[in-house]
Amino acid sequence: MPRAKTGIVRRRRHKVILKRAKGFRGSRSTNYRMAAQTLLNAATYSYRDRRNKKRDFRRLWIQRINAAVRLHGISYSRFIAGLKAAKIEVDRKILADLAVREPAAFEQIVNAAKQAIS
Repeated sequence: MPRAKTGIVRRRRHKVILKRAKGFRGSRSTNYRMAAQTLLNAATYSYRDRRNKKRDFRRLWIQRINAAVRLHGISYSRFIAGLKAAKIEVDRKILADLAVREPAAFEQIVNAAKQAIS
């Protein structure tokens, strides 16, 4: 039985990895072993950061809401407490969007929260 070499299979496997590593700097995009290790790290980071992205956006929305409600003379924590007291169930994403794009509507929500607190 003739000896089976891995020439075609190995080349195909290496081409897949190197194709995925396009755009990496230096030998990370040309050297198979470096590319494979870098891709493992990249997969780890992308998995982690898909979760962190949700945290980052929530922090951004809270900062925007805080800046907008302070223009109306109230702090973020008092505003959220007022929303809960007024039974207004609007998430932070929508509140941040309203604060930026619809200041009049946001002002009405702030006033409703203030009314509920006092």
